[in-house]
Amino acid sequence: MNSQDIKNAISGALVVDKPVGMTSHDVVQAIRNGTGLRRAGHTGTLDPRASGVLVILVGPAVRLSEYVSASDKRYQAIIRLGGSTDTFDAEGQVTLSKDPLTVTEAQFEEALKSFVGEIEQTPPPYSAVKVQGRKAYEMARKGEEVELEPRTITVHHLEVLEWTPPEVVIDVHCSSGTYVRSLANDLGIKLGCGAYLVGLRRTKSGRFSLRDSVPLRKLQESFTAGNWYQYL
Repeated sequence: MNSQDIKNAISGALVVDKPVGMTSHDVVQAIRNGTGLRRAGHTGTLDPRASGVLVILVGPAVRLSEYVSASDKRYQAIIRLGGSTDTFDAEGQVTLSKDPLTVTEAQFEEALKSFVGEIEQTPPPYSAVKVQGRKAYEMARKGEEVELEPRTITVHHLEVLEWTPPEVVIDVHCSSGTYVRSLANDLGIKLGCGAYLVGLRRTKSGRFSLRDSVPLRKLQESFTAGNWYQYL
């Protein structure tokens, strides 16, 4: 069996702890370059500003992508009260500014309850959702009006982890396809003070958690050492 045959036989999942600042595609490309495997793909996009669990399938396992992608996700989200932005996160232009200190923790938790269960959610205008074959964020950046249809999602659990207004840290357990940025924006509307996402870390994707993940830097070191197979 030659080296190419061995590469073709490699199949499995690499669970990466993606750092902030990289796109999901950047991580896939780093793995392709490091392993020499052409067949590699992620199973659920993480925004560049987000970190955490990113499952990369390699080899024949790539065929399972749609099944792994459909798995529930879990996040720790940092939400800032008292403002809204056009991107629903800290990168956008501020469209609303209000005093967040009028909102109590009890009011916030009561508002959270209304987002648990099967709900309709509209994706952010700055997202990769396609409108007539074009990505919404490309249209939004050109100043074009973006109208996205709401989608049915399921939010299994929401819990306040830290209450330090104007920032709140919450645990989010949701179905695939949920936009935590939209959740933050919708919470702000519900509370009347505005809110947007300032930090996001995916803690679980399907059955894979941070405990199963390897930091990308450490994985890249293993490419050089030639022992990256241990992480499959």
